[in-house]
Amino acid sequence: MTAMDSCALVLGGGGVTGIAWETGLIAGLAGLGINLAAADVIIGTSAGSVVGTDIASGQEPEALYQAQLAPPAPEPAARISWDFIGRLLWAVHTSRHPKQARARIGRWALAVPTMPEADRRKVIEDRLPASVWPSRALKVTAVDARTGEFAVFDSAGRAGLVDAVGASCAVPGVWPPVTIGERRFMDGGMRTIANADLAASYERVVIIAPVAAGMGFMASPGRQAAALTAAGARVALVRPDRAAVRAMGRNVLDVSRRAAAARAGRAQAAAEAPAVQAVWQA
Repeated sequence: MTAMDSCALVLGGGGVTGIAWETGLIAGLAGLGINLAAADVIIGTSAGSVVGTDIASGQEPEALYQAQLAPPAPEPAARISWDFIGRLLWAVHTSRHPKQARARIGRWALAVPTMPEADRRKVIEDRLPASVWPSRALKVTAVDARTGEFAVFDSAGRAGLVDAVGASCAVPGVWPPVTIGERRFMDGGMRTIANADLAASYERVVIIAPVAAGMGFMASPGRQAAALTAAGARVALVRPDRAAVRAMGRNVLDVSRRAAAARAGRAQAAAEAPAVQAVWQA
């Protein structure tokens, strides 16, 4: 990385439909000559960790897009529970410190029954194009479920790729926290949904955020983009347009909406291309 010629791609969380929308958008931009896979670093949170692994591993955007259009493999129906949403709101608004709030959610995530961790790991392993870290710089976020501590995994650490991505995608109450060493980790979106502040040292940043919301000290992608801009970076933030929001639906874990979300992402690419190109190819 050089100080004056560096670019970061930030891929936020957003469930199964978020993976599809991000994939469609990236494929659409690639078709217009904008290669986001050429980033100096790719920062992935939850759904974004899956998409980030795909493109950092050299997968062709068009092939990834076509895979999202195929009928999904059978897997257990999943939905983010109202119990989790209520606990998250309570933790955020009654905790004095973000780390304390995350630890409260983590304690619940460790206690609530979900599928066996080994079974979930197999799902993640089958979803990824490789089980080893790619040569291109990739950072994957997660949160220690016991302490609330934020963690960033990459090829320089001890965590394997499959476990890092599994941890980043471990939605509390839906999927089990992931064991890495002697610690258990949950979804990186429990800090913020995109963790775009990790791109603070980069001059050009593109943030793709399937979920645009934030709450309290959980900064939204918009707030993080504004902070990066204020610090001197050139930033493009892409969020789902109205058609994409409709296509993705209210349940981000609904695999039946995957193809529609991917098509919506691809369709949105043309409108977003000028702003993204202005940052990416400056």
